[in-house]
Amino acid sequence: MQRLRVTFSRGGEVKYLSHLDIMRLWERALRRADIPLAYSQGFSPHPKISIAAPLPIGVTSNGELMDLFLRKTISPYFLMKAVSEQMPAGMGIIGVDQVSPKLPSLQSQVSQAEYRVELETDKSEADVRQAIESFMGNDHFSWQHRRDGEVRQYDLRALVDSLWLVEWRGSGCVIGMCLRTGSEATGRAEQVTMALGFTGRPRSIHRTRLILAG
Repeated sequence: MQRLRVTFSRGGEVKYLSHLDIMRLWERALRRADIPLAYSQGFSPHPKISIAAPLPIGVTSNGELMDLFLRKTISPYFLMKAVSEQMPAGMGIIGVDQVSPKLPSLQSQVSQAEYRVELETDKSEADVRQAIESFMGNDHFSWQHRRDGEVRQYDLRALVDSLWLVEWRGSGCVIGMCLRTGSEATGRAEQVTMALGFTGRPRSIHRTRLILAG
C-alpha cells in the first residue's frame, strides 16, 4: 500500500465550505481522476483519506496537509497533474510527497499551526506591540468560549506559542501567530485577537503552514 502526502491551498472561493464539503470535494476529484484509492474494511467501506487539521470556515490557507492511501503505486507527479485538472477554483495542489505507511496518523502528528491575521484598528503601532508583549508575558490567560450552547473555560495562553507584528498599515495591521493544535484543545486566531483587545472580526485569517511534531 502506498501513502502520499498532499500539500494544498484553499482560497477565498471555497473558504466558506465546511470540512465535510471539502472531504466530498476531494473524494469526487480523486474518483474522477481515477486514482486507485484504498478503502477501509467493514460494512460501509470508505476511501482512506485524512486531512491533518480541519480548517475553520472563513479561513484561507496555502499549507494544508492530507494523506492518501492507495492500493496501487503511482508517481506523485501523476497524482498532482491528474487531480489538479479536477479541482474547482480556489483549491490547488502545491506538492505531493511519498511517506511511509507506517508513520502515525497525520492528525496525531500535527502540533502547531501558523497564521497571518489581517485586522482593522484605530490602535497605534505602539499599542499593538504592547498588547502582544503583555499577552505573551502572562503565564496564564483565562478564557471562556460558548459553542453549541455549552461554555468552555480554559487557559488561552497555553495555546499560543508565539505572536509577532508582521506589518503595520496605519489603519490596520497583520499579526503572525503560532498556535497549538491538538485533540484536546486548539488555538483559534479570532479568539487571540479578542484577547489582544481587537473588537472587530479580522479582515482575513490565512493559515500559512501546519507544523508536525518530531
